[in-house]
Amino acid sequence: MNVEKIRQDFPILQKKINGRPIVYFDNSCMTLRPKQVIDAVSEYYTEYPACALRSLHKLSKTATEKVNESRREVQKFIGAKKTSEIIFTRNTSESLNLAANSFGLKKGDVVLTTDKEHNSNNVPWIVLGKNIGINRKIIYSKSDNTFSLENFEKMMSKDVKLVSVVHTSNMDGVTTPVKEIIKISHDYGVKVLLDAAQSVPHKEIDVRRLDVDLMAFSGHKMLGPSGMGILYGKEELLEKMPQFLVGGETVMDSTYDSFIPEELPSKFEAGLQDYAGIIGLAAACRYINSVGKISIEKHETMLNKLITEKTSDIKGIEILGPKDPEKRGGIFSFNIKNHDPHEIAMLSDSISNVMLRSGAHCAHSWFNAHNMKGSVRASVYLYNTPEEVDIFAKTLKEIAGLK
Repeated sequence: MNVEKIRQDFPILQKKINGRPIVYFDNSCMTLRPKQVIDAVSEYYTEYPACALRSLHKLSKTATEKVNESRREVQKFIGAKKTSEIIFTRNTSESLNLAANSFGLKKGDVVLTTDKEHNSNNVPWIVLGKNIGINRKIIYSKSDNTFSLENFEKMMSKDVKLVSVVHTSNMDGVTTPVKEIIKISHDYGVKVLLDAAQSVPHKEIDVRRLDVDLMAFSGHKMLGPSGMGILYGKEELLEKMPQFLVGGETVMDSTYDSFIPEELPSKFEAGLQDYAGIIGLAAACRYINSVGKISIEKHETMLNKLITEKTSDIKGIEILGPKDPEKRGGIFSFNIKNHDPHEIAMLSDSISNVMLRSGAHCAHSWFNAHNMKGSVRASVYLYNTPEEVDIFAKTLKEIAGLK
């Protein structure tokens, strides 16, 4: 990986604030965008700014071709069998809500999730519990925050209708053994929904090899436009699932008291879509593939090892999750004793332009269960460097010495 060459593709990294370069370590929240993605979005608005899949004029035909091409790009990116299995949404949250509400759960049905779920894979089940009486049960992690297959197997039963788990945690970077989870679930005849927002941008994922039934992820976490997400589903499952959002483009025909649903994927894509976002997401897929996911994953792990090593002598520092950085991917989530997480993040930004995330990272349930206010999270990606790690470590040591 030629990181310096990669960095030239990101206009924001050429910018300085108060004479200092930007050290962007908030990639689990949102990644930066390369000019290739920016140009693809701009091209839509300047060259063919029209509705796709609807009108018959030249601009609309070009937009339709580009959207269809983008769906094929995403299909290849995750190894899906057909383009009809790729549903465009606004983000992972919408994808998970769509799946939860269209899956056909009934009163008494059991849904299993982990204790480390993002609110997007936590709150929908709480709502369905209140509204229709589903029974959501929690699979608790081991003491080092890794997934417990033993606990999971003990909870499997004929009452379980869906297993909905995070692939890679946005809180501590730990990756769940989903291949084993999927096999065990399928042995019981249970479907699996995967929150892959933090894994798809960082590692090789092939949905057919995994045999996952449903999977959600976001464009803004993988160099793509914001407000752009994907729900993948096996075609036979999506065909059986009822619609959740309905209206424009989701029906073939309607009267005042009935309608005929559209076929996949339009069946689940209500209203006018973010065509610029769809086209920009395809450019992001191409960019990531040009770098290589294996190379990206190795690069992130290397940086996390450096961060772990260079901050190990900071008094009072505590890492969330396993001590081994190889088990945390590109995420370094931590606290420093006697320092508020938000204080650390704000001081890092003001002292050195080191941009971090602080708080509960939308995993409030886990932090509340552990009586913690939150943590500081540094998350790296393909354009980050060892030199930036040095700046980060030096800044943390300066902050830690303030009290």
